[in-house]
Amino acid sequence: MVFVEFNDRMRSRRIIRGIIISAFLLLAGIIYCNVRISSYSKGRLYDSPTDIPHYHTALLLGTSPVGRFGGPNAFFIARINATAELYEAGKVDRILVSGDNRHKNYNEPQAMKQALMEKGIPEDIIFLDYAGFRTYDSVIRAKEVFGQESFIVVSQQFHTERAVFIAGKKGIDAVGYNANDVRFRSGGIITHVREWGARCKVFLDLLFGKKPHFLGEPIDIG
Repeated sequence: MVFVEFNDRMRSRRIIRGIIISAFLLLAGIIYCNVRISSYSKGRLYDSPTDIPHYHTALLLGTSPVGRFGGPNAFFIARINATAELYEAGKVDRILVSGDNRHKNYNEPQAMKQALMEKGIPEDIIFLDYAGFRTYDSVIRAKEVFGQESFIVVSQQFHTERAVFIAGKKGIDAVGYNANDVRFRSGGIITHVREWGARCKVFLDLLFGKKPHFLGEPIDIG
């Protein structure tokens, strides 16, 4: 009986030890992915339109105009404002809006196009990518479908860091223009927490050579 109890205790200790080691490795992996992406993007991100160099195209990463809890999406508003700043400063000639349009009642690119036009940006310089289901897809499709070897990524800093990292790994010359962060507004903290996992997934996508959901025929945006 004593021997059985001893074995049970040892087995329990091994299980606990395994859980602790697994949790430590998971945490270390998350930290590594986040630090690696943030460090890569240093020197490639800008906060002021006067500092950023001119690029032919801005890649505006899509999001819904409606926030997580039903009100206006502060992420959406900030990205539209940032893109308008680049255009008004003469830093871009074309705007490629890439977002999710997986069903007819949800159309991020069209909503962003409308908002950009309301800011005075001409319709004929705005191009829409309806298959930007993920940041990974948006970046790759900008090159493979829309023929852009270099561009400015527009989003919040946590997002531009990841997009610029993906671009670099795919042979694209990309910099980021940081829209105002909304970390402490509605849904902001949740989005930042989700970003930790999204950054880890980038490494898996790159490791296994994952392709975008759709590619398709080339589209000329000038």
